[in-house]
Amino acid sequence: MAPRRKKTSSRLVSLDAFRGLTVMFMILVNNPGDWGHIYKPLEHAEWNGCTLADLVFPFFLFIVGVSTVFALETKKQTQADHGQLMLKILRRAAIIFGLGLFMALYWYWDFHTVRIPGVLQRIALVYLLCGLIYVKTDYRIQAALFILILIGYYLLMTRVQVPGYGQASLQPETNLGAWLDRLLFTPAHLWNQSRTWDPEGLLGTLPAMSTTLLGILTGTWLKRKEMIEGTKVGAMLLAGIVLAGAGWWWNASFPINKALWTSSYVLFTGGIALIVFSLFYFFVDVLGYKKWTTPLVVYGVNAITVYVASGLLARTLNKVQISFQGEDMSLGSALYKVFFQNFLSPINASLAWAIAFVLAWMIILWIMYKRRIIVKI
Repeated sequence: MAPRRKKTSSRLVSLDAFRGLTVMFMILVNNPGDWGHIYKPLEHAEWNGCTLADLVFPFFLFIVGVSTVFALETKKQTQADHGQLMLKILRRAAIIFGLGLFMALYWYWDFHTVRIPGVLQRIALVYLLCGLIYVKTDYRIQAALFILILIGYYLLMTRVQVPGYGQASLQPETNLGAWLDRLLFTPAHLWNQSRTWDPEGLLGTLPAMSTTLLGILTGTWLKRKEMIEGTKVGAMLLAGIVLAGAGWWWNASFPINKALWTSSYVLFTGGIALIVFSLFYFFVDVLGYKKWTTPLVVYGVNAITVYVASGLLARTLNKVQISFQGEDMSLGSALYKVFFQNFLSPINASLAWAIAFVLAWMIILWIMYKRRIIVKI
């Protein structure tokens, strides 16, 4: 029997499922019932290191890269369509960036202290730059850029002196990226838990591009029609293992660090993303086991929508004040106390609230999915 060659389609169920799993986990991590009681794998590493929570953002940027290929590859082949394609990329990036600013402004509406960097803002910038690179270059240049960015960022962060501090530093307030953010944004527009540095700072967007370029290279690999599926999957798994191992090795001299988005972090998390996606692709799109993916797909096809809506709802629940049992508290605190805190240990109540938050949104998204409501940006 001849090896199977799968006809590539414009949409991968495995990619939607992987995106859905990533966004579900993102919402779970972002919405504990009590920030003082969180299981360690669901907390971000305090500085260096990598937890399960630290895999979410690079997974999403990797997915952005794969999606870019499947969305733009056909029109990329026609030179005359490039101008329209680049305008489309610019428009989508502007919308995503605008949604990020809206989330930062929501409820407070204070333009003088609004945080300018953010998760959606970084996604927008990375998508814009990598989308344009994808349209105007081939995979050889993209692979070269992937490597050059990682090396260049390593040299910037470990060799370039930081104005006002002297020698290069990888500490929160004294690294080159933190200095640049304070120079460009002023402290009032940075992360409100520090005001001296930002985990989604501007310089860190550079290595984040490498995460998305890895996704673009993966998508291009999947699009190769002459390649049998077993070879594709095997190569992706091997590449994922090698990249994750290289990131772990580099950790000794350039620590794995999400806030800095270090080059070792790109390789380590990108390798894990490649391994997980390879398994999704093999079982879902090659072998055809798709039925189990529906709960993930309903999240995946409306990923940005649920991320924004869940963030706005969480802030609303936290800010709406009510009087409950003789105390003034937020609506979210009252619901948490009634349905979870009174019945479970603090850490399990916190997790149960987060899970309930994810499941509540799944119901809404399932209704949207059944009615074929997909909000496209």
